[in-house]
Amino acid sequence: MATEIRDLTGAPGSLGLYARAAAPMVPGASLLPFVGGRGSEIPDLELRMQGVRVDSEDLPRYTRACGFRLADTLPSTYIHVLAFPLHMALMTDASFPFPVVGLVHVENRIVQRRPVHVDEALSLRVRATPVEPHPKGRQFTIVSEAYVGDELVWEDFSTNLRFGGGSATEQPKDPKRRKAAPPVHATWKLDGGLGRRYGAASGDRNPIHMHDLSAKLFGFPRAIAHGMWTKAHCLAALEGRLPSAYEVEVAFKKPILLPATVTFGSESAAKDGTRFSVRSEEDAPHLDGTVRPLGNSPGQRKKS
Repeated sequence: MATEIRDLTGAPGSLGLYARAAAPMVPGASLLPFVGGRGSEIPDLELRMQGVRVDSEDLPRYTRACGFRLADTLPSTYIHVLAFPLHMALMTDASFPFPVVGLVHVENRIVQRRPVHVDEALSLRVRATPVEPHPKGRQFTIVSEAYVGDELVWEDFSTNLRFGGGSATEQPKDPKRRKAAPPVHATWKLDGGLGRRYGAASGDRNPIHMHDLSAKLFGFPRAIAHGMWTKAHCLAALEGRLPSAYEVEVAFKKPILLPATVTFGSESAAKDGTRFSVRSEEDAPHLDGTVRPLGNSPGQRKKS
C-alpha cells in the first residue's frame, strides 16, 4: 500500500492538539472517531507543510528560553519546534495506535546538514516508523525532514516509548564498561517556571511540564523539564564549538524535577566527537549526548 501523503495548509494549534491528546482519559471519549489511540499499527501516513517561515517574535523567545545567541541562522533544535505541531497532528490522528498521553520521549537525534538561515522557507515532512519491541514496552520513532527547495537540510529522529508489554530482553549493564561522565563545566539552577517558559516558546504545553498539580495527574511529584529544552540548553552551552554541519544524538534518562540544580559536562575527542551530559548534584544521569561533525554527508534526497 502506498504511503498516504497529507498536506496541511497551516500549523495545527498546540492547545487544541493537547486537548485531543488528553481526550482518551475522559470516560467514553476514546470511542469518538476523531480521538487517537484506536489504530492497530503505525499508519503509513506522511504529513507535509510547505512554505514554513520563522516567526520574528517566536525565535527570540525561543533563544532566550534555551540560552542561544540570536543569529541569522537557526539552532538545529528550533527546527524541531517548527515540526512539532506535525508530530502532534500525526499522533492524535484516529489511526494512530497509542494515545499521546503516557508516551515517553527517550531518544532524539538531529542531523544538521548545513546552517539554515532565518529567512529561508522550509518544507517539512513528518512520518512515524513501525513499532519495535523495547525491554520496557514498545517504541517508535517520528522522522522529520526539512527541505529548502529540493535540498534536504535537516533531519530529526524522535524515539518514543509506550510502557507495558515489553518483549525484548534487556542486557545487564557492565559497570566496568560504563564511560565516566565528562568533566563538569557549569552548574545550572533551574526554577519552577522553566517548563511554562519553554512551553510558551516552543508550543509544547504538555501538562507534565506546566505545573506541579497537572504533573501529579501523570505520576510525577513535580513538574519536569522538557527533554528538548535540556538538549537545546546543552547545544547552547556548546554553541561556539559546533561545526556548521553535525549530527547530535541524546538519550533522555531520569526526568529533571523542577526546581532543580544540575551540572553540565563535556569533553571532546578527535575520534569520537564531543560527549556531553547533564547530571544531578547526586550524579544521577538526566541526559547523555554526543555531537559529531558530519564530514562527507550522503547525497541529498530529492522531493518525491
